[in-house]
Amino acid sequence: MKKPSISLILLSMAFLVSFNGFSLPVLNSLPAASATIYLDFDGHNVNSAYWKGGTPFSCESSGMTDIQITEVFKRVAEDYRPFDINITTDESKFLAAPLSKRIRIVITPTSGWFTGVGGVSFIGSFKWGDDTPAFVFSDRLGPNSPKMVAECCSHESGHAVGLSHQSKYDGTCNLTATYNEGEGTGVNAWAPIMGNSYYRNMSGWNDGPTPYGCTNIQDNLSIITSQNGFTYRTDDYSNDINNTPAVFAISGADIAGVISTNTDKDAFNFTISQNSILHINIRPYSIDASYQGANLDVKMSLYNSARELVRTFDPADAMDVVVDTVLSTGSYYMLVDGAGNRNVNDYGSLGSYAISSSGGGILPIRNASLKGRVEKSKHTLSWNILSDEPVKLISVESSTDGTQFITVNTITDASNNFTYTPAQNADLFYRIKVTSSFNQTVYSNTIRLKGIDDTRKIFTVSTFIQNEISVNADENYQYRLTDVKGNSIARGNGQAGYNKVDMGMQPRGMYIMQIFCNKQQQTERIIKQ
Repeated sequence: MKKPSISLILLSMAFLVSFNGFSLPVLNSLPAASATIYLDFDGHNVNSAYWKGGTPFSCESSGMTDIQITEVFKRVAEDYRPFDINITTDESKFLAAPLSKRIRIVITPTSGWFTGVGGVSFIGSFKWGDDTPAFVFSDRLGPNSPKMVAECCSHESGHAVGLSHQSKYDGTCNLTATYNEGEGTGVNAWAPIMGNSYYRNMSGWNDGPTPYGCTNIQDNLSIITSQNGFTYRTDDYSNDINNTPAVFAISGADIAGVISTNTDKDAFNFTISQNSILHINIRPYSIDASYQGANLDVKMSLYNSARELVRTFDPADAMDVVVDTVLSTGSYYMLVDGAGNRNVNDYGSLGSYAISSSGGGILPIRNASLKGRVEKSKHTLSWNILSDEPVKLISVESSTDGTQFITVNTITDASNNFTYTPAQNADLFYRIKVTSSFNQTVYSNTIRLKGIDDTRKIFTVSTFIQNEISVNADENYQYRLTDVKGNSIARGNGQAGYNKVDMGMQPRGMYIMQIFCNKQQQTERIIKQ
């Protein structure tokens, strides 16, 4: 069986034979597209020069139910969502497509003529123009497992649009698996479509090695979109929050989108009319609530009205993004993107998503404004809070980059200022988090204060205390606390930043605190009043 420069590709996964009754839903993923992949479940009479030596033969219908067929369609459609191509179960759509931009995938239990494989196709046959089909043997996949049949359909059609297998190699370039079986467990476990993706939830197009050598890298997306007469689907939203972002109303209605390339980002703008609790959920497309069949690992970046990054939401063990936060009155922007995770980079994190949101009740804390100044070696912060309910807690937070904040101090009284000596001599960002008696929270504005001259000790220790010793440290440390007779009171570890050592149970008097780190040993006398 031969065609010039064409190789026969096999996907070898053998299983027991069984099948159920058959019916056929009519489904299309992008009916306006001319390029077409036809999932043929209802049997087919094959008359091809390249199969069985050109001898005609008949394939039985798949034996899959409507529900199973619909799931297969949804999974394959999501695999091809980034592209301007229609996945269909409608033969009339297939026959109306150009000869050189279509492929029939015959899903059938008629597998005895080609033993030992789950499916078979020719590389590049999508554009041959002679309707040479590809085959997926449903009796060997489960049997009739919608997940496995769908993965095989995408794999075999991937060969048809020009792709070879994706393989795995060890650190010294030895082939360890012809079919790369992927990485990880759970919802974001990943494998390449052109490897063995039967047993991982997240499958995708890959930029990795083939069986022909560890340096023979195959860029799936470039091959698909440059060699088959179709490319990516039209971008649906602006990529830039500064350039006509889509307006998103916080009303609970869903907005749908597609991340179609690994540089695609979707920009949105929304407005909060008054301080309120906000819930946003960005869900990748999937066939069920547990994100089975999802290909897009979602990342969302939130910006304030000045287009400054507030926070990036990219949970490590989930494919969706859930935002439950309190936002002050104003305009906000967000960028939705495809992310990598511990199992894969963001190359093939593509697909569709939906955004839903809801605004909660008006907050009793109506405003929290923060100011600050630099005084010699100290940063002094002051704030004003307008609230209809008592304030339970104020957390003073700092950051070196304006994105990732840590708590510097917590205040439970009516204080409206805080002064301390920063551990870093770089510029710092500050904000306060205000929590009401009803556990509703509001963040203040963020301010930036200049760094101070680093002429002090590594550790700044409060020496006249009431109930606790405060230690502000440049780096992680160990400490030992004794009384004046040398009796041990406490010992432990501290982190870089602001730390407290409880002295509430100790009597008044003098104590000795020794602090150790790689750079310095420091001894301080502590007077408890």
